[in-house]
This record gives sequence, C-alpha cells and structure tokens, in this order.
Amino acid sequence: MSSEIVGANNPERPPRAALRVGLYAAILTALITLITFGLAITAVPISGANCGENCIDYPYLETIAQFPGDYLWMLPALVMLLSYVVLMAAVQAYASPAKKIFGQIGLSFAIMAALILLGDYFVQFSVVPVSLMHGETEGITLLTQYNAHGLFIVLEELGYLLMALSFLFIAPVFTGRSRLTAAIRWILVLGFLLVVVSLAVVSARHGLDRQDSFEVAAISADWLVLVLNGILLGVLFKRELNSAG
Repeated sequence: MSSEIVGANNPERPPRAALRVGLYAAILTALITLITFGLAITAVPISGANCGENCIDYPYLETIAQFPGDYLWMLPALVMLLSYVVLMAAVQAYASPAKKIFGQIGLSFAIMAALILLGDYFVQFSVVPVSLMHGETEGITLLTQYNAHGLFIVLEELGYLLMALSFLFIAPVFTGRSRLTAAIRWILVLGFLLVVVSLAVVSARHGLDRQDSFEVAAISADWLVLVLNGILLGVLFKRELNSAG
C-alpha cells in the first residue's frame, strides 16, 4: 500500500497498472511477432517481385491450392496487432508528463496502423479463399494478396508506414541515460529510418510499380523492432515494477 501511496503522490512515477500491462504486452508482442515472422517466411512467394520460378500471373485466380498455408501467418498477425496497440497504450501511460504528447501521438498512429492492417488481414483470410472456393471471382483480383499491384499490398504499405511513424513519435518517451532506454530509443528511430529509406530507394528505382518490394522491407523492419523492443520493454517494465516495490 505504501508504494501505491508514494506513486499517487509522485506524478513522475509510472502507474503500476501501466507497468504490469506493459510487461505482459511487451512479452506477448515479441513472442507473437516471432511466430508470425516464422509462418510468413514459410509462405513462399508465387507472384510479385520476390517470386523466383513457377510464378502465377494476372488474374491470380488459380491460388486456392495455396490455402491455408499462405494465409496462416495472418492469424497470429491479428493478435500481434492488438498486442502492439496495448503495448503502445502502456508506453503512453508510462511516459512522464512532459513526454505525454509524444506518447499520445505515437498511440494515435498505432491505432490507425492497426485498424488498417486488421481490416486488410481479416478480409484477406475471410473473404478471398471462400470466394475462390465458390467460384465468386468478380473483384477478387484486386483484393488477393498475390496481386502485387492490389489493395492488399498497398494497405500493408500504408499500415506499416504508420507503424513506423508510431515508433518515431514514442522514441522521445525514452529519454533516460541508461543503456536500456537508449537502446529502446535508437531501435525505434532506426526502424523508422529503415522504412523511410526503403520507400525512397524502391520508389526511385521502380516509381509507382513497387510491387511487393517495399512491403516486404517495411514488414521486416517493423516486425524486427517489435521483437527487439518487445524484449527490451519487457525488461524495462519489469525493472520499474521491482523498483516500485
């Protein structure tokens, strides 16, 4: 009780509830992102810029045989995105009063990113395969993940750009001089820079015809940040909880 009273009288001390939620969300985010990463790697590209051989072409309607293998990674990805938003909310609550604005902006971008990607993945998993099974192919070409110029890829690009922006804006929350907070801060900034540089390089080389080159780069950078900082934030929140008594 005494530690809670001290925390209540000290506006600089993060709420214990935020630390607990942050700890569990950080662990879950790192773990689920790793699982998602593993399943996504096993989904060998059969179209787009990363396809090596035996590629399928427009209108991509002969892809039902790829279900459920190529779609499995989207299920843990849905959980990952929810956990990511909870983690960002915990970071916003963890931020000192002077840094709350950065946490709030970062959380806002996180919510936008999650809504776009959740909708994208849920529609892809729940609509495209069953429509192909029933021969309902009208409009599917634009929706399918195998169309490198389709809605699925471009919504991923937008979602992961917004996720990278959320990383940039929460970076100032971690302004301590410890190696741990410095590592968290720089991983966030570097993740953002990797995504932006990837967009610039791919766009310079291919213009609007990016296919899935930028999408793959953005996903890889953002997921790596979620894994690394999921672990580091878990350590940080655990230390804060221990110091709070």
